[in-house]
Amino acid sequence: MEQKHLYLAIDFFSILFPFIFSFYPKHNFSKKWRYVWIAILLPAVFFIVWDEWFTQMGVWGFNPRYLTGIYLFSLPIEEIFFFICIPYACLFTYEAVNYLIRWRMSRSQQDLITDILAGILFLMGVIFFNHWYTSVTFILSSIFLNLHRWLWKSEYLGKFYFAFLFILVPFFIVNGILTGTIIEDQVVWYNNAENLGIRIGTIPIEDTFYGMLLLLMNVSIFELLQKKMHTQV
Repeated sequence: MEQKHLYLAIDFFSILFPFIFSFYPKHNFSKKWRYVWIAILLPAVFFIVWDEWFTQMGVWGFNPRYLTGIYLFSLPIEEIFFFICIPYACLFTYEAVNYLIRWRMSRSQQDLITDILAGILFLMGVIFFNHWYTSVTFILSSIFLNLHRWLWKSEYLGKFYFAFLFILVPFFIVNGILTGTIIEDQVVWYNNAENLGIRIGTIPIEDTFYGMLLLLMNVSIFELLQKKMHTQV
């Protein structure tokens, strides 16, 4: 494989096995595609705009060494595919984990986790307001968690937190490669003046909550569409 196809290959292999196993007869994920694709595409628009903004600001950027050279504005086409392939794999994992493991956390446990997460993220976002990646990611994540907690009173946050623990494994693999683990250079580079400078291996800690926010948006729309359909039936 040529180096210029690396990011494209990461996208492809991220979605390959979840796509294949989407047709598992006992829990056929493909039957929910009418919800899945909407749940992926709507947040993708928001994140692509955010991505373009931060790329132009120099908060992060992309190494042409690992890209095919096709761009949409400032973003490589591989980055656009990222917001489709990764959410698909994560939604599949969310469904699979909650199908295979029946344990559910209590509402009080769910609310406690949400309150702690939202509080810490908001506080950190305010303290480090002069770091663009940190402040925007943490404050937006806190606001979205609070909307779930106090306005929408979502019942599936516990399912989300539990599944997210499993999703973190492929997340660290994929993001690790993108940020320079096991390869000579970085596919995606970060301006450390705009983040905390704290890395999990090669991954900025902000990436964890950026990914959490993206997936929670995907899950929120996915769950909402299913609920509406069941209500109509």
